Amino acid sequence: MTWICPKCERELKNEKQTHYCAKVNLDSLFEGKSAELVLAFDKLLLEVADWDDVAISTTPNCVVFVHNQTFLVVKPMKAALDVKFYSMLPLTDLNPYKSLFYSGRYANHFRISKVEELTPLIFRCVKESYELL
Repeated sequence: MTWICPKCERELKNEKQTHYCAKVNLDSLFEGKSAELVLAFDKLLLEVADWDDVAISTTPNCVVFVHNQTFLVVKPMKAALDVKFYSMLPLTDLNPYKSLFYSGRYANHFRISKVEELTPLIFRCVKESYELL
């Protein structure tokens, strides 16, 4: 069961969960960004939004995708999307921009600047992140 914050309307696991409480319009995160970045985000959004029990919310810096816990974070930057998802093991088939190990899992960051960079392998890894938590 989820709880929706009355102030920011974010869907959270429970009423006591801490979060950045501010209403942020998704479009505002993409102001001044290239059409290619918007297309890349839209492709990612279309794929992930159809998965069961996914809550999508915005913060002043990023879009957060939650299924039990956060499994995907997309931060629009000037020339790329910083896409972060989790894995239990280091990724051997992909080369992340950055990969940090904490809380028993790897947080893998990728910089996506074109739609073509969102490969089936990336989507498979994001799906594994979704299924991890």
